[in-house]
Amino acid sequence: MACLAAVPLALPVALPTALLIARPATAQETSISFGTGSSDTKAPIYVDSDQLSVSQTDGTAVFEGNVKVAQNDMKLSAPRVLVVYNEAGDEIERLEATGGVTLVSGEDAAEGDRADYDVVNGNIVMRDNVLLLQGNSTIASDIMHVDLDSGSARMEGRVRTVLQSGKD
Repeated sequence: MACLAAVPLALPVALPTALLIARPATAQETSISFGTGSSDTKAPIYVDSDQLSVSQTDGTAVFEGNVKVAQNDMKLSAPRVLVVYNEAGDEIERLEATGGVTLVSGEDAAEGDRADYDVVNGNIVMRDNVLLLQGNSTIASDIMHVDLDSGSARMEGRVRTVLQSGKD
C-alpha cells in the first residue's frame, strides 16, 4: 500500500440481486435495477494504489498500479484512476477508471474496460466489454449507465442476456 488517500466524495453502488426487465431480443437496450437509490453519495471515497501523481496545473490526480477504490460497501478496482477536480480545486468533478475495471457490491459484480463516474450528477458509465453478474443472471453490453440516486441502470449496445429462473 504505497498510497492511501481519502477523497471527499462518494462512488456509492449497491448491486442487489436485480429484478431484470428485459426488452425483446431485437432491442438494443435493457433496463435493470442497480443499487438502492438511497446510498450516501457524499460519503468519502478511499483510494489505495501503488503510486500517486498530482498535477496542480490541470487539477488532476492519477492513482496507478493495483488501484482499489472503496465507498461504503462498494469496491472498484482498476490499473489506473484519474481524479479530476473543479476549477477551484476543492471538489471532485469526476473519476475515470481505465485498463480493465471491476465494480463489486455484495454478491454482484460488473466488469468493463472503463468506468467514468460523474460525481456532480451521481452517474457511472461503464464502457466496452461490459459484463454484469447479478445472482444467476448475466447481462453483457457495450455500455452501462448507472443512476446512483434512483438505483437504476440501462445497458446499451449489443445487449446479451442469460436469465436464470432459480429453479433446478
